[in-house]
Amino acid sequence: MTNEDFTGQPDDERVATGANPAPDAGTGADDAATQPVAAAGESEDREPNVVEEELSELDKTLLRVSELEEELARRKADLYNLGQEYNGYVKRSKADARAQYEAGITKVIDTLLSVLDDAALARQHGDLTGPAGAVVDKLEQTLQTNFGLVRYGEPGDEFNPEHHEALMNQTSADVEVQQVAHIIQPGYKQGEKVVRPARVGVVSPE
Repeated sequence: MTNEDFTGQPDDERVATGANPAPDAGTGADDAATQPVAAAGESEDREPNVVEEELSELDKTLLRVSELEEELARRKADLYNLGQEYNGYVKRSKADARAQYEAGITKVIDTLLSVLDDAALARQHGDLTGPAGAVVDKLEQTLQTNFGLVRYGEPGDEFNPEHHEALMNQTSADVEVQQVAHIIQPGYKQGEKVVRPARVGVVSPE
């Protein structure tokens, strides 16, 4: 009995039409199963790189922000120091201007002291009268009003070594404390500042 009796086809026809279909089908299924896995693997490889790039950009941005904050802090410190230097300069300038102003007044007063001494001596002798006396009185009043210059020193004042310069000294049982006996040269002061101490003769208790 031949193969034709079982299949209804000759052996040659079965060989021509079959061509091993089962192995081809199996190979195609294996390929199809592996294709999605490979694609998934490629996607997983790309996603970490994207995250790393994003983190890297974020780190750069944060670093730049930190640098800008530090630079801003330095600029604020520089501005503060500049303001302090300016304020110090203004204070020093005002102090220097005031000192120069007072020095100028002191120089003028020192120059006029000899004139005032002559005027006081002439007044004691009764020679300072008429227009000359009026001019001297006006000068003394101007110096007192504008610059606070006043003359001091009278007989009977209690002796003060900070205000008086004793050129003569004598003792007496009539006094209980050391005091001014007579004025040799009057003193001058501006407020509490002694421009020139009064030169006096002093009497002390025995």
